Amino acid sequence: MTRILKIGGSILTDKSRELVARPEEISRIAHEISTQPDDLVLVHGAGSFGHIPARKYCLSQEFSREGLRVTHNSVARLCELVVEALGQAGVESLPVHPLSCLQLHSGRIERFLLDPIKEMLKNGIIPVLHGDVAMDLARGAAIVSGDQLVTYLATALQAEVVAVGSNVDGVLVSGRPLPSISRKNLPEFENAIGGSAGVDVTGGMRGKLLELLDLADLGIESVIFNAGIEGNIARALNGETLGTRIRRSK
Repeated sequence: MTRILKIGGSILTDKSRELVARPEEISRIAHEISTQPDDLVLVHGAGSFGHIPARKYCLSQEFSREGLRVTHNSVARLCELVVEALGQAGVESLPVHPLSCLQLHSGRIERFLLDPIKEMLKNGIIPVLHGDVAMDLARGAAIVSGDQLVTYLATALQAEVVAVGSNVDGVLVSGRPLPSISRKNLPEFENAIGGSAGVDVTGGMRGKLLELLDLADLGIESVIFNAGIEGNIARALNGETLGTRIRRSK
């Protein structure tokens, strides 16, 4: 059973300050993952390590060789912190940098070399991916969000559990999490669903939800939950419904 866990950059970093990680949170998350590490693919957001340099170099609008180098090196540094914390928690993992293994077309994943990820899973190693920059056939280069990685990997690997951890209790409407949402009832709540606190070049909660609704349409449901609450990651990996469930429209 393959499981996909995404941890938002808002949990791992201070999104208002460049290159400021939250080592205590990274360590806590690693120890929670260590209770259920089997058949797990971990994706993490870029947080301030990615969004701030990407905005500085206007990578959403412009091609910048320097910007690509600076932004990738920054997010790779955050990934290194996550892999190191997992090792200290007794879990073996390896970084998988999207820049080196996938091709975009107009900002969407067109090709993805998945064989190394499958071999890692087969050998008891957690692949750790992250929001990144990647080469794009139409634009030269573009940003690939952790949320897009989640939907692609969940489909390609036929994941049975997909859990997306953020710094809020789910999809909030009037400050309270919706128990569930589908594409069918999205219009009821769409105007109330916002973006992200801090700098975010990939769409915040709205972008996350749209990716997961696409995934639900393919028959794979998911949850958006608060990964900042101790114990929630283990519950989500166990397949419990917490936060907001993203359901397939009937």
